[in-house]
Amino acid sequence: MGQKAELSGPDLERGIPAADLREGVPLLGHAGGEAIVLVRADGAVHALGATCTHYGGPLAEGRVFGGALHCPWHHACFDLTSGRARGPALAPVACWDVALEGGTIRVGARRETSTPDMPGPGSVVIIGGGAAGVACAEALRAEGYRGPVTIVNGEGSDPVDRPNLSKDYLAGTAPEEWVFLRTGEALRALEVELVDEAATSIDPQQRSVRLASGRELSWDALLLATGAAPVRLPIDGADQPHVFTLRTLAESRAIAAAASDRTQVAVIGASFIGLEVAASMRARGAAVTVIGPEPVPLARVLGDEVGAFVRRVHEGQGVTFRLGRKPRTIGLDNVVLDDGSWLPAHVVVMGVGVQPRTELAAAAGLRIDRGVVVDRELRAAPGIWAAGDLARFPYDEELVRIEHWQVAVRQGQAVAASMLGRGPRRDVPFFWSQHHDVTLGYVGHAERFDAAEVKGSLDARDAHVVYRDRGVVRAVMTVGRDQLALDVEAAMERRDVAALDRLVR
Repeated sequence: MGQKAELSGPDLERGIPAADLREGVPLLGHAGGEAIVLVRADGAVHALGATCTHYGGPLAEGRVFGGALHCPWHHACFDLTSGRARGPALAPVACWDVALEGGTIRVGARRETSTPDMPGPGSVVIIGGGAAGVACAEALRAEGYRGPVTIVNGEGSDPVDRPNLSKDYLAGTAPEEWVFLRTGEALRALEVELVDEAATSIDPQQRSVRLASGRELSWDALLLATGAAPVRLPIDGADQPHVFTLRTLAESRAIAAAASDRTQVAVIGASFIGLEVAASMRARGAAVTVIGPEPVPLARVLGDEVGAFVRRVHEGQGVTFRLGRKPRTIGLDNVVLDDGSWLPAHVVVMGVGVQPRTELAAAAGLRIDRGVVVDRELRAAPGIWAAGDLARFPYDEELVRIEHWQVAVRQGQAVAASMLGRGPRRDVPFFWSQHHDVTLGYVGHAERFDAAEVKGSLDARDAHVVYRDRGVVRAVMTVGRDQLALDVEAAMERRDVAALDRLVR
């Protein structure tokens, strides 16, 4: 999905003086025609591929902490020793041999990757072909598990990179091949079976899953990664064919096909998904109006000042807002609001939130509390795990459910580790949201906050915003400050409160 890094910096086959490589500071160079990053960490020197496997981010501009090199764009990270990925990346980066001779560091041969077989459950079934499900399957194979792995998808397509459905693909700036998280062919190459039908029931005692066709799958370890379903408002006209929600590739295709430079589009919901759809529709030349009950978009999550900034960004690109209003009915070519006014609409997209898909879990007797309740290893019951939008998990001493792509990928990877007998690790949540030419990055998680403290200038695209709950920093949002976001993540991962306060002051 990303572009290959330009070759620049020193020729690492010829070598560099050891003194030129500072502890924890990535150095970009090249060897054998490939861009490589050198990293010195805890006295050891590592050589890794310079391009993030998620979206081609420049790893030389990232940060080194926790034994990994972290990408500044979307916070994917790669183990310094093995190159193995953690979310949102799935694929590893390559590693090279490194030698220190006479005060010179030289990069040698590219390492061949080999993983010893890892014992684990007799078989694994994953219900859900989204980020968490695919990440779990790939991580199992990367760890050396060789037993049967089956993904039950049932969305009518190969697994998709869901953020693309409201961003680049919907905007018409990315080809369809970018949409697929993994194709069925790629999964088969990993010896992962992809079943394109829905699961209808789970039997925890018999350890089986029944599919819509009547087929039954046996499992020794089961991951529930069914995600969430978009909410469709129960108003007159909501079931018409020109009214859409957005969760699947089919829905994204349909919205894109319905939009043109003469289309009037009404987006119901000033949420992240609603605003990303608005930006994508404007990129296609449609006239867009966003309808929302709140006076300021995103204020509940990001605060009034950030919400007002986001609104200005969209208005600068021609988006119209009707805030403080709710839709009453949807006609063939219009939306009537609760004050009796109306606006033209040939296409209507609802972005009013999602509900976790807990039906299978509830019927199987799992604990439900606004999601499937899991422990620190994401285990919901003996032999059963839940991850992604579905899971309600412990974070900072409370149960939370977080609908972030990076969280889903890392949870899928964490479930794979748990299935193989490895304990939990602390992952700091992160998400990004694209609004025309502005990207918001958000590190941490604030269920609530005292106030949003803006540092810098949002309008100049150079700022960070601090979210404290009872005086404790819970989250930080950045605009144009990618390295700060990584430093914040490092401090949160270490639980270094003093360092975190210094960074955001």
